[in-house]
Amino acid sequence: MEFVVRAKLKWLRPALLLLLLGGLATQAHANVAVLLEEPYSYDGALAGTGHTAVYLTRVCAETPVMLRRCKPGEHGAVVSRYTRIGGYDWIAIPLVPYLYAVEQPEDIPLYADAKLVAFLRDQYRRTHLEDIAPDAPGRETPKGDWLQLAGSAYDRASYGFEIETTPAQDDALIAWLNSRPNHASYKVVSRNCADFVRDILNFYYPKSVSHGSIPDFLISTPKHAARSLVKYSQHHPDLEFTHFVVPQVPGAVKRSKPVRGVLESLVRAKKYVAALIAFHPVVVGGVEATYFLTDRFNPAKNTLVFNLTGPLEAPPTKKERRAYQKDLETVAARNQESEASSDGISWRKFEEKAQPTFDADGQAALEASVGPDTEVVGVTRRDLLDGDAPANLERGLMVSRLRQALARSRAPRISDIELQKDWQLLEKIDRDDQEDQDANARLTESSE
Repeated sequence: MEFVVRAKLKWLRPALLLLLLGGLATQAHANVAVLLEEPYSYDGALAGTGHTAVYLTRVCAETPVMLRRCKPGEHGAVVSRYTRIGGYDWIAIPLVPYLYAVEQPEDIPLYADAKLVAFLRDQYRRTHLEDIAPDAPGRETPKGDWLQLAGSAYDRASYGFEIETTPAQDDALIAWLNSRPNHASYKVVSRNCADFVRDILNFYYPKSVSHGSIPDFLISTPKHAARSLVKYSQHHPDLEFTHFVVPQVPGAVKRSKPVRGVLESLVRAKKYVAALIAFHPVVVGGVEATYFLTDRFNPAKNTLVFNLTGPLEAPPTKKERRAYQKDLETVAARNQESEASSDGISWRKFEEKAQPTFDADGQAALEASVGPDTEVVGVTRRDLLDGDAPANLERGLMVSRLRQALARSRAPRISDIELQKDWQLLEKIDRDDQEDQDANARLTESSE
């Protein structure tokens, strides 16, 4: 594979970014953030308002319903209001499992399908959430809204709007939430997830988030909570503020949809507009005018990419993304030729029949029968670096991941640094495969 890592040719830009963003590394451990989560599934098709939660970087979950200060090395917790989960009003989940349904950053899959997501969620539930989501009869996985508690980043992208806090503020919040009754009281209009976020932000900074806006018919919405915090930060430049995206994990899971407000959903949904036009065209004109004049907040604009273990990272430029795409299609074509000329199974067919499992190191993997053999393909970065699965399957996984990560989208799907790591991994898979082929050829020659 002939590809020069572009970092060698453009080292100056990342260096300058690191200087500009270096202060964010410490900031990431002392903030409260609104997580604005894109809609998916039925919500994406019918409403589009998505979900919102609070990410507390210095506050951790002793249990799902008890908070404490974080210990060194912990990543904080995500707290949100839910309905029909264990009879509780709010539930707190550590950040890494909330996003990825695993407990350590090194266990995060690079690529996931629906079967793997369900498997990882259920494993986390059985270990940590049995009291909230007990087994169904026969120790089966229960149905219900508990799925929202683990693996959010498989279903959707999320935008973070983060403002600094003090230790005293965090301690006060912990005492306040731990001492309050925590009983389910969800109401769509008056006590929804955005109302909970509004209460938390106003606890830290009174009047930072208003109840609702005219385009949302004065209903609290996830998008309004984020927009309010952005405006508050603009009026308080002394408080450090950052804006980031947590990309949806690449894989065979449907991509999430843009997050919208109430009026925006109405304006953009053709079936609703058609019904209104039939009822009264003047109403439609007024509704659309209100939307275009007052509700144009774009959470995806100018976002950096979230990084669990360091400062926020810049995405690749448009020119870099296109260059990678061109080289990626060359790799994909070569992999298809390799599969056609061998007896190996293609990545697409392997993925269709594979079942999720844990490998010998306890990391997520996909397993399927290939002829008389059983192949196990790791899906974490560490497994792919050290794995011994067929090269065409590992290469196919990385090609599928990178195609999604490099696709044009409203917000970055990968950072420049992570993209370089992915490409280096793809190069290593290709290089190891060539070395194996050369070794087999020498062995054949010696035997003859």
